[in-house]
Amino acid sequence: MIPFVSFSTILIIMNVVTSYRGFKDPFFYDRYMFKVDPILIGKDYKRLVTSSFLHANWTHLVLNMLALIFFSGYIEGYLGPVKFLLIYFLSLIGGGLLSLFIHRNHGDYCAIGASGAINGIIFASIALYPGMQIGLFLIPFYIPGWLFDLIYIIISIYGIRSQKDNIGHDAHLGGGLTGVLIAILLSPPILVTNTFTLLVITLPSIAFIAFIFYKPQALLIDNLFFKNHYNYTVDDRYNVSKLSKQKELDRLLEKIHKGGINSLSKKEMEMLEEYSR
Repeated sequence: MIPFVSFSTILIIMNVVTSYRGFKDPFFYDRYMFKVDPILIGKDYKRLVTSSFLHANWTHLVLNMLALIFFSGYIEGYLGPVKFLLIYFLSLIGGGLLSLFIHRNHGDYCAIGASGAINGIIFASIALYPGMQIGLFLIPFYIPGWLFDLIYIIISIYGIRSQKDNIGHDAHLGGGLTGVLIAILLSPPILVTNTFTLLVITLPSIAFIAFIFYKPQALLIDNLFFKNHYNYTVDDRYNVSKLSKQKELDRLLEKIHKGGINSLSKKEMEMLEEYSR
């Protein structure tokens, strides 16, 4: 009899294998990470998903996978493996879309990591199990799940506004909110049984997202991030990107003309294939 393997185990294996490949191959890393211009200008929408399987280092990877191990059982046990996967992937896309909206005018912005998807799993778990108690590292007591979510949301909102670190707070918030909303759609009775927890999680998140949607200038605060990221429109960046790619393609073709196709390195061959599409 073949032993059962949970979908969370498969996701962990995929994250480890893909991240390890990214650690060893910078071009692979660059090709699949979340980058604003390739998504908005190059229509490379797969990056919304593939970037979640890449991580900055082993610590980043291990922390995310531990969180997935701790919380995936709640979702798989309550809703089943298929719905667990639905929450996971829709949460990572939801987190990516919020990040894309916030950074739509920052063509050089990039990100990696499964945190958006995993926050969706964590927030959905708390929405389904409002009595859950959560312990944090180095803190010798447990706090209610709803309070953990509220604190996390406040930290995420502050992180999005302040941009003082290199953490994808926007993806965290978008992923977490998406996870809760999908959990509600998949299990509507929790609207009645877990009303307080759902209001605590959803209202601050939705209010903040609505606020920055109608007043995007609220994010243009005076900090190091915005001093180093210019707000070019997508059309401006499309023209610059097109010119840059054409120059690089011309360089590769000239090299082939002089030395033949075999004169190209492996990386240049991959670039030629990508630019020729």
